[in-house]
Amino acid sequence: MGVLTGKTAVVTGASSGIGRAVALHMGEAGAHVFAAGRRAEALADTVAAVARTGGAATSVAADLRDPDAVQGLVDQAMAGTGRLDVMVNNAGVSFRGPLADGDPRAWREMLEVNVLALAVGSRAAVRAMRACGAEGHIVNVSSSASRLEAPGFYGATKTAVNAITASLRRELENDTIRVVTVIPGPTATNLARYQPDLLRGLTASLGEDIGLPSDGLFPPETLDRTAAAASQFLASADDVARAVLFAITQPIELSIAEIAVQPARRLTIPA
Repeated sequence: MGVLTGKTAVVTGASSGIGRAVALHMGEAGAHVFAAGRRAEALADTVAAVARTGGAATSVAADLRDPDAVQGLVDQAMAGTGRLDVMVNNAGVSFRGPLADGDPRAWREMLEVNVLALAVGSRAAVRAMRACGAEGHIVNVSSSASRLEAPGFYGATKTAVNAITASLRRELENDTIRVVTVIPGPTATNLARYQPDLLRGLTASLGEDIGLPSDGLFPPETLDRTAAAASQFLASADDVARAVLFAITQPIELSIAEIAVQPARRLTIPA
């Protein structure tokens, strides 16, 4: 039996990257994982991967910009298993660049996914955990971008995540629900594919020059090659997932407030 046998977990942004790794580790540890995200086909792959570890998972395709969809995700987990023990608010989007040249539509999407969906998910999780009497854990995934001197709008949304999580942690001190902020540093995930400045900075530090494709996106093979070459500068999604698993398997009397997951060597990356 795994350490999470008999428990139910919801993981948002589970179609790839950190969310997928978290879902796999939790499934292998015995939890029934409700894996949520926008891409149904990718979620099906996550569910199949969890099954190969011997775990159980259910995919839930949802647009987390809709608060009703976030609430519905938690409701589905409760209806399916009768409980909720772990909520991992991991889904996030990133559009980086100078604020003076920013697109308010991109800002709105980051606010809706990175901040509002996380707050709604946390609220829904608290209510569900109280209803089933769980000794629960809420994990909110932030970013080291929240600690940069010039974080940009993405970093601002992650700073909001830190504030929301700290406030909720204080609110629940006398409850049987613990709240942790997990703060990944530079991590090899699909998110990096949409950050050309990040890859440019990374490859420059490695002495490798890559050009920007005409459509503005690096192909997956470029990301994979760069990430493999730069493992000393990038954490892996599995590294972050192990930190999440550590936090949620501690005694309920103990509060793990924050875990920062950083690669061994630091790399200066534009905000």
